[in-house]
Amino acid sequence: QVQLAESGGGLVQAGGSLRLACAASGRTFSIFGMGWFRQAPGKEREFVAAISWIGSSTNYADSVKGRFTISRDNAKNTMYLQMNYLRPEDTADYYCAASRFSGSSYAVKGYEYWGQGTQVTVSS
Repeated sequence: QVQLAESGGGLVQAGGSLRLACAASGRTFSIFGMGWFRQAPGKEREFVAAISWIGSSTNYADSVKGRFTISRDNAKNTMYLQMNYLRPEDTADYYCAASRFSGSSYAVKGYEYWGQGTQVTVSS
């Protein structure tokens, strides 16, 4: 129904920046909200940021507030995550998610569609 594809991951030194992108295709008209999650080895998938497709309402995890910025371009069906002042603890696989119901949910269960992930590695 909805396909998501992340891009933009890579290796960066602490203090550096990366911009992730998530391109949505398929039945994109059904998307109500989108978000970013990350998962490090041995840890649970955790919320990073979310944005509503209507009104641009946003929600951020405390660990990334002031450093990460989520945005979207409805015309391009693309969501972005600008990550600045990266820290080694930001190292993880980052996943794009979309929901038919939630505008800016911080819960994994609030999303029905998921991308395959893109790896972000921050070295010290």
